Amino acid sequence: MYLLGIDLGTSSVKVTVVEAANQTILATASYPETEADIIAIQPGWAEQSPELWWDHVEQAILKCHATKKYNPAEITAIGIAYQMHGLVLVDKDQKVLRNAIIWCDSRAVQIGEQAFQQIGPTRSLQHLLNSPGNFTASKLAWVKANEPRLYEKIDKVLLPGDFIALKMTGEATTTVSALSEGVFWDFKENRLSEDVLKTFGFSASLFPDVRPLFSSHGQLNASVAARLALKPGIVVAYKAGDQPNNALSLNVLEPGEVAATAGTSGVIYGVSDLLGYDTESRINSFAHVNYMDDLRRIGVLLCINGTGIFNRWIKTIAGQALSYSALNELAAQVSVGANGLRALPFGNGAERMLNNQIVGGQFHNLDFNVHGTAHLVRAVQEGISCSFRYGLDIMRENGIQPAVVRAGKANLFLSDVFTQAFATLNQVSVEFYEGDGSFGAAIGAGIGTRYYRDAKEAGSVRTPVSTTEPGKPDQYETIYQEWKKLLAEQLASLH
Repeated sequence: MYLLGIDLGTSSVKVTVVEAANQTILATASYPETEADIIAIQPGWAEQSPELWWDHVEQAILKCHATKKYNPAEITAIGIAYQMHGLVLVDKDQKVLRNAIIWCDSRAVQIGEQAFQQIGPTRSLQHLLNSPGNFTASKLAWVKANEPRLYEKIDKVLLPGDFIALKMTGEATTTVSALSEGVFWDFKENRLSEDVLKTFGFSASLFPDVRPLFSSHGQLNASVAARLALKPGIVVAYKAGDQPNNALSLNVLEPGEVAATAGTSGVIYGVSDLLGYDTESRINSFAHVNYMDDLRRIGVLLCINGTGIFNRWIKTIAGQALSYSALNELAAQVSVGANGLRALPFGNGAERMLNNQIVGGQFHNLDFNVHGTAHLVRAVQEGISCSFRYGLDIMRENGIQPAVVRAGKANLFLSDVFTQAFATLNQVSVEFYEGDGSFGAAIGAGIGTRYYRDAKEAGSVRTPVSTTEPGKPDQYETIYQEWKKLLAEQLASLH
């Protein structure tokens, strides 16, 4: 039995085909070859085309088939992971009405703050576990206020993964996990939030049918199946946001377990059994993949917008011909601390952990006679590591106390400089596992079709392939305290 996993990322779409019996990866492919653009019509805005996402999904699947390492006709189920918090709007003919407003878009911050106050901070946090912030609900409210004629044409509001499933099956569905990440879900009442609907003036009819996360979200229609050389009628059996899905792929399912990713954004994701929340909404709580009414599993997520995108930026500045592996080698040529150069990685919109403030990316202590490209690269990776420490300290304030963090060996974790700085700054062991988001989506499809009894059984065979232990904290602690002071000064200057 073969399982197809799709990971709709910001930069590209990745597809993996997995043999369900032993969870062997048969083939994997990504598309496009170069990182997809983010459309920024105005500062702080971030959009992408959902139809372009779909084209990339199709191309990635066909590219995976081209490896000829499996028979596409033997694929029996599809799972989808996707970039979280995006807003996709379709009309009654399932046509896209506008570009998606994606996760790092900041235009709706003020709208979300007004709703937070109108609902009442205590009630909002107790029922939604979050402030509406710049999440999907606030983005929809922005469209309602600024594009009223377009808003009137909306038939369904979708998260990015809901849209990809719609293109495959013709069915619009969603999940509690998806609605919670959009801040549409009331955890106390276990339903769409009446507070959010009333405050923003949304009709409940805008939202698709809510189904269990591990279940059928429709069957592949014949025309799509023909284009993709797949069997018509195979089921889309799983949909989850990229961070809950990453946690699934790393077998992070029970309270106290923690996962991390360092792609375009950086995320620390822990699991709790409490309907908890941060009083300042700097971290966010959503329904995890294994959330149920009688077995509450809450994913506690801290997101840093400006991580891998900062590393990508310095790669571009250093020269397009420079690979990421060459970038990592450059960073390793410079001693810890980058000769005093410090970097704040906050140049990708409003940062929730900084109370939705837009700080900007910055270098400090730059000396033209001392610092070269290698220093810039190392300072970027150490600055990103410091931002993870800042975020994990917030999570520690909220009861997440990891001794071990699980991660895939990908993106920034391919850098020894970043990985050692991350482990040492946070004084945690980092366990690495094979597989990525598309692998997790494939495994999710196996759970959704009941090939695996549940998520716990699916994860029981997972073992780490390597571990990075923390070093002595002295030198990195000094760097962090200097970095933290620079950040505090910059935050103070905004007021």
